[in-house]
Amino acid sequence: MYRRSLFCIRPKDTFIFLLLFVFSMNAFPADNVIFITLDGLRWQEVFRGIDVRLARNEEYVRQSNLLMNRFWRETADERAETLLPFLHNTVFSKGSYVGNRDVSSCAAVSNAWHFSYPGYSEILTGVVSDAVNSNSKKPNPEVTILELLDQLPAYQGKTAAFASWDVFPFIFNVDRSGLHVNAFEPEPFPATDAERFLNELYRNIPTPWPTVRNDAFTHQYAVYYFQREQPRFLYISYGETDDFAHDGKYDEYILAAHRTDRFIREIWTMVQSTDGYRDNTVLFVTVDHGRGEKPIETWMHHASALSANSRYREGIKGSDEVWMAAIGPGISKAGLITTRDNCLTSNRIGATLLEVLGEDYLIINPEMGAPLMEFLD
Repeated sequence: MYRRSLFCIRPKDTFIFLLLFVFSMNAFPADNVIFITLDGLRWQEVFRGIDVRLARNEEYVRQSNLLMNRFWRETADERAETLLPFLHNTVFSKGSYVGNRDVSSCAAVSNAWHFSYPGYSEILTGVVSDAVNSNSKKPNPEVTILELLDQLPAYQGKTAAFASWDVFPFIFNVDRSGLHVNAFEPEPFPATDAERFLNELYRNIPTPWPTVRNDAFTHQYAVYYFQREQPRFLYISYGETDDFAHDGKYDEYILAAHRTDRFIREIWTMVQSTDGYRDNTVLFVTVDHGRGEKPIETWMHHASALSANSRYREGIKGSDEVWMAAIGPGISKAGLITTRDNCLTSNRIGATLLEVLGEDYLIINPEMGAPLMEFLD
């Protein structure tokens, strides 16, 4: 029987074969996604570094000398890089990012509320829902990309979420989705001595807030789970930045941001040292909402006119302003994305992450915002 090998294919067939081969190589840029959010970290600190008005203000800072010594530099670029070295030196420099409004780079939420539950729902589902209009512990009527992926054979049991805020089980609607969501509680199924020790430690260390735990626990639970289960889609939500801001503690807010940058670096280092994930994983980082800037006290708050209290009836300017960054296969290495007057929106993140995994959002959920093509290679 005559068998035609690659070496005896006709020139025309060879050309078609190579086209198909190249297409297949580009169709699925990444096999895995690490999706990280920092609650309410302003773009101003991300791209300008510490705000000297706040760093030297005794109303908001008890450790002014520490902040100035560790994080103050002469230029905004130097201050920003000192505060968030991994984001600037690795993600921004080797991937793409948007949200620095000082240089015509704009990103914003689409929801009308400008606080956490609507923000996270928008980010994770790609849909802005009128039914998601509070931070109450109500099951999310919309379906997150983790739940959608979990319904596909290739991802079943391979998605997981870790968060500091205790509302996340409702955002992911765990009663419906059945997803592995660890939020504010010890790991329910510890499989190693390290996880059991972490559970015991968590029970013995007071949480700083009634509904949010220390991010260090969220981080370590996520690390252990990744090492044990090797999920294809891992979501991590760090929450300390927002809660310290609401407490009016600018020094702790800054230290939390710096600490979270280190956490993200540790995650990325772990990913790049793991077979099957090295050079095969996309990291995407963003926030759920912005914060105020002027008057100075509004840095602690965020709200739209719909959700504002009597003191800020018109809402807090800047609450809808966010930033995004990504690195990995299929992500452009262009660095700064300039948008001029056309803001990129958070409801498009979900479809973007599906795109890098080679999944068609129009088939999975056509109601999602379209992919952020500016991020894609």
